[in-house]
Amino acid sequence: MNKLLYIAVILIALLSSCSTVRNATDYSGKLAVRLDTFRLYDESRQREIPIATYRSRGSLQNEEIVVFSHGYGANYQKNYLVYSYITSYLASKGYFVVSIQHELPNDSLLPFTGIPQVVRLPFWERGVENIYYTINELKKTNPTLDFEHITLIGHSNGGDMAALFHKKHPNIVEKIITLDQLRVPLPRTTELKVYSLRSSDKQADEGVLPTVEEQKQFGITVINLLNIEHNDMNDFGENKKKRVIRRYALEFMEN
Repeated sequence: MNKLLYIAVILIALLSSCSTVRNATDYSGKLAVRLDTFRLYDESRQREIPIATYRSRGSLQNEEIVVFSHGYGANYQKNYLVYSYITSYLASKGYFVVSIQHELPNDSLLPFTGIPQVVRLPFWERGVENIYYTINELKKTNPTLDFEHITLIGHSNGGDMAALFHKKHPNIVEKIITLDQLRVPLPRTTELKVYSLRSSDKQADEGVLPTVEEQKQFGITVINLLNIEHNDMNDFGENKKKRVIRRYALEFMEN
């Protein structure tokens, strides 16, 4: 992460932490969205899991669940808050959204040498277990949520985690939506609905994306976005580009 981007991340994160209530009317929703942050602790792995929850003021129970996983951020501690353009927006539409911080200060940095599918697998598997633990904790703390309808959304490295989740923990989530994951193959299955938005500047590794025939066979939706780059998919992207991503995300959620 370059210096200017790092400073921008800090400024946005500080602004987002000033209040736990956000007005979602600029996302074309009519309900205020409440943002709360918590720290879970997985005793079995002795690991802290910071999370943020987004919930519309008018929602009380039985909301469908969205679990969001951020892209790699070199252990910056508020990565889970820099996708509010989509997390807050979906909450304004009546979904219960939880965003997970997958990187802690003392974690090893993601390796950029070696075969990614080998050297990064432990990082993705850790993210999968963070997601799994968070879902199980929600069952204890928010039992009225709709656990029959869980969607995973992830950007880049977080999308790799989402793509891997079904293999490790089948029959838990209903949908996955990846925002330009590059390394882990999308599941080829009819057991869940699979969607992926692709950037205009990155190429996924061979075998990550299904062929046209596989898309038809398994009902997978892959959308190639025009003039939207990989790094446009967080809060720092242009508003017009974020609106396109939000529109597709909501369409996938309602499908």
